[in-house]
Amino acid sequence: MKTSRRDFIQKTALFTGVFTLGFDWFAAEAAAETSTMEVVTGAGRFNAFLSIDNLGKITLFSPNPEIGQGIKTAFPVVVAEELDVDWAQVQVEQANLDTKLFERQLTGGSGALKHSWERLRKAGATVRKMMMQAAADQWKVDIGQCKTSKGFVLGPAGQKASYGSLAEAASKLPVPTELTYKDRKDYKIIGTRVKGVDNKNVVTGKPLFGIDIRKPGMVFAQIVRPPFGATLKSFSAEDVKKMPGILEVVSFKNKVAIVGENTYAILQARASLTCDYSSDAPLESNETHQNWFDEGMKSEKAQVMRKDGDFAAAIASAAKVIEATYECPFISHSPMEPMNFFADVKADSVLLAGPTQVPQPAQKAVSDLLKIPVDKIQVELSKMGGGFGRRLSNDFVLEAAELSSIIKKPVLVMWTREDDMTGGTYRPAARYRFKAGLDKNGEIIAFALRGVGLNAGNSTRQDNFPVGAIENVLIESVDQKSAVTTGPWRAPITNFLGFAEQAFLDEVAEVAGKDPIQMRLALLEKVKTKPVGKITYEPARFEEVIKQVAEKAQWKKKPGVHQGFSVYYSHLSYVAQIAEVKVEKGKPKVTKVTAVTDCGEVVNLSGAENQVKGAIIDGMGHAMFAKLNFQKGVASPSNFNAYRMIRGNEIPVIDAHFVNNGIAPTGLGEPALPPTGGSIANAIYAATKKRHYKQPFN
Repeated sequence: MKTSRRDFIQKTALFTGVFTLGFDWFAAEAAAETSTMEVVTGAGRFNAFLSIDNLGKITLFSPNPEIGQGIKTAFPVVVAEELDVDWAQVQVEQANLDTKLFERQLTGGSGALKHSWERLRKAGATVRKMMMQAAADQWKVDIGQCKTSKGFVLGPAGQKASYGSLAEAASKLPVPTELTYKDRKDYKIIGTRVKGVDNKNVVTGKPLFGIDIRKPGMVFAQIVRPPFGATLKSFSAEDVKKMPGILEVVSFKNKVAIVGENTYAILQARASLTCDYSSDAPLESNETHQNWFDEGMKSEKAQVMRKDGDFAAAIASAAKVIEATYECPFISHSPMEPMNFFADVKADSVLLAGPTQVPQPAQKAVSDLLKIPVDKIQVELSKMGGGFGRRLSNDFVLEAAELSSIIKKPVLVMWTREDDMTGGTYRPAARYRFKAGLDKNGEIIAFALRGVGLNAGNSTRQDNFPVGAIENVLIESVDQKSAVTTGPWRAPITNFLGFAEQAFLDEVAEVAGKDPIQMRLALLEKVKTKPVGKITYEPARFEEVIKQVAEKAQWKKKPGVHQGFSVYYSHLSYVAQIAEVKVEKGKPKVTKVTAVTDCGEVVNLSGAENQVKGAIIDGMGHAMFAKLNFQKGVASPSNFNAYRMIRGNEIPVIDAHFVNNGIAPTGLGEPALPPTGGSIANAIYAATKKRHYKQPFN
């Protein structure tokens, strides 16, 4: 394949034995010429860079925030594979935000590897070819007579030279325009199990996370926030200000901040703070949300998201009609590391540091808030102790920046667990109503979905399967505005919609007298031969994961084991699951989940397995247990002693498999979650003949 200056910027070494190649991960225009010394000492002056020292050690700066999805390991795996080096030679460093050097420097949407796959391969393959050319020139042979292995170039007469020894010579060569990638059969690292590059530092307690940040002169702060929909009238803090370790108590933006020397002092003082609130309208409770759902289902102002054929006529002529309504509550993201962020605001500059999935939007938001140019705002990225979409919002970043600007000190704003659980930006609550019509042969001739979400935007996914296989379809969405703040939650919208859709299709199959798997395969065959309207998925890839999971889980071939099936497409990946349930002491128990995933090329097998298994555990736990209640604008429960999460002894055996098709990688951090609730609910029904229409199940 061909490359160009738009892809790579070679930098001649300024000191012996160091080769540095800057590579543009996103095809932005090449940066201006910069010395290697500036590159190395300044963490890069291009969109990214790779360097090789005289010992053959490779350093790669990773731009995307690491949130546990493993890209800080997966990115260098791809480079190392095409570079043809031993994994032990690779060192990875986290790059801070630099909008001049990077694009899409964010974590979200399961898109990091998808967007970077080709750039990473080019980086490795380019350097490998330059090393081969340097060796060929030295040995006076044709480059075609050379090959590489584990960071060495091997010559036709037994010559052998390390990349480190060739680095200076390679740095003086022109960047090649023709590249050859490795054949998949020759992969030595991609597809194997590679330990996370941060694993040792995590398990030994190294200060990697935002909550560990310590800066000179830094103070700590916690912020008291009002109930949803309420306004701060007044607060009494005289006693608080006199308490040991308390420095200041200030109010801003409807909030009260307690600033202190340490978090313990602030926690002790916080109990003495009293705040009075008012509201112009009744504050929201569970009953409010139920009324809104009822109104949304009756609304004549629903937005039509998709309309194929004539649903009304088809449903009127149907031999059988199946209708079901599903509902989910608001839930917290519940990352182990609560929200936190550091800010040091000066008159003409800002230093931000901490865990954010979207550093550039955070920088821009602070610039807008403080009227300080973005080029004066530096953002340092920490590792994140979970996020699941919560850190796509920047409310906690803005709080830290504004508070620092008020108190004129560097400050680390810390949320407690209670703050994190009750402070908002939840998964939206939603209600779905499905309706399907069958003809006399049990074929689906009409399909409708209406979604009502609370601050959900479009609560449907109007182009998802089984749409495309049915001639008469009506998809509608109603968005009800609420004072309760919401945001993306792992696999936004589909995290619950996937359950509802797959549970409904199981019920349709039963009424139609069909096997749930065979019914879906028949629908996919229709998509292949005579698709209806817009199709955003590939039916053949759908079929493959379905057939593989049926075989691997021995669908309906295990006596005494009750199975439930589901399959879902999201983030460009396909996941089919079969859950198994046994009845013990009169109660259903999930004992096993088998999953087959088509996410294209699996870069790091252990990372991929962890993502699938983690998503299934997450999906199961929240489907069965998690729920927030609201009373007068206040969310509860506020901590894990009452907010039910899945427990270790409740986690089933998870058997994760991947389709080996060699397609470029697609999403993996989220796609295994949406089908989980459906497979478990359908297995529970097989065991108990009781269907679940609301989450949590328990």
